[in-house]
Amino acid sequence: MKSENIEIKNRNGHSLNAYLELPANQKPNHFAIFAHCFTCNSNLNAVRNISRSLANHGFGVLRFDFTGLGKSAGSFADSHFSANVSDLIDVHQYMKEHYGAPKLLVGHSLGGAAVLVAASQLADIQAVATIGAPARADHVKHLFIDQVTDLSDEQEAEVRIGGRPFKINGGFIKELEQSDMDQVIGSLRKPLLIFHAPMDLTVGIENAHQIYQLAHHPKSFVSLDGADHLLSDKKDSTYVGDMIGMWVDRYIPQQKNQMLDPVGEQLVAHLNLKENNFTTTIQTAHHTLVADEPASVGGDDFGPSPYDLLVAGLAACSAMTVKLYAQRKEWPLEELYVYVTHDKKHEQDLDPDQKGKGFMDHITKKLKFVGDLDEQQRQRLMEIASKCPVHKTLESKVVFETELLEKEA
Repeated sequence: MKSENIEIKNRNGHSLNAYLELPANQKPNHFAIFAHCFTCNSNLNAVRNISRSLANHGFGVLRFDFTGLGKSAGSFADSHFSANVSDLIDVHQYMKEHYGAPKLLVGHSLGGAAVLVAASQLADIQAVATIGAPARADHVKHLFIDQVTDLSDEQEAEVRIGGRPFKINGGFIKELEQSDMDQVIGSLRKPLLIFHAPMDLTVGIENAHQIYQLAHHPKSFVSLDGADHLLSDKKDSTYVGDMIGMWVDRYIPQQKNQMLDPVGEQLVAHLNLKENNFTTTIQTAHHTLVADEPASVGGDDFGPSPYDLLVAGLAACSAMTVKLYAQRKEWPLEELYVYVTHDKKHEQDLDPDQKGKGFMDHITKKLKFVGDLDEQQRQRLMEIASKCPVHKTLESKVVFETELLEKEA
């Protein structure tokens, strides 16, 4: 998976810092935008984890810092709620022009309220997910309102939020108070997935209830039992990303596999030299794999190397063959691990009687069995692992036939 750093100019001329998370094959099915929580930034662990989980589901995910936060230009006082929404719209326009129109918006906390508003203004957006979002934008006032008195629109005051200093002005507070979230949510008419932790101490669970009640179907709610507001535990944020990835398939179907015609063969490998270095897409009738070379030899390391894939076939075939044998014998095998490594060794290191000075392919296979097996059963299963079809193919003489196909017109 690759993360690409991008700088995006918003309508006010401020540079917004952004990162684009791409799937392993660098070819996303669709694009999504992630909006972070109030006073947070795009580098929060939960933001990264959710973005990367969505990338594993085929999305290209842009996570960015709102004006005045993280590495983005501007001051926090300029980061009104409407400015957050306009940042989202500007980022969407940039993605549309340079990559492809995003179809999914994901927002955390106040970012969740912002994506609801932005989605109501963006026709390209086909689905929305919120995480710990307030039902009203001015909900966040409780984090600082006791630290300020009445401020004019331009009058500034320094407040501390989460132990960090921020400057706000009266206009910032007025913006929060004037947002009409009820009307926005009630008229959204787009698939909505709402995540919320029942014990969220920052944004109470009643906010999720209000959003759900206002929204139209299709709408779904997922309880993040045991999670905190910032999804500090990695398993919670990864769960959220995976759930969004599965849910959104119903509303934004993955693009059909645009594979080359295998002409009756098992699979086809495709390398586009104009777009890629060594990254090669491998497609069967139903599955897509990616092969690459490691960075140490000039590759981009977006997938296993060709030799990794070769020994992967051996390891998988060994495991399946052992499973079938143990199942037929009704032996108590519960789990098995097959560790395989390919390397090259000097002929005389492998066989002292050899007089050659060349190198030979060398594959080691190590097995680990879990279950109440006696030593005789363990030894027999080790023998069976060497009888799998791929093992036999690799140790036998193989005849290759290579044919040059007619070039395309």
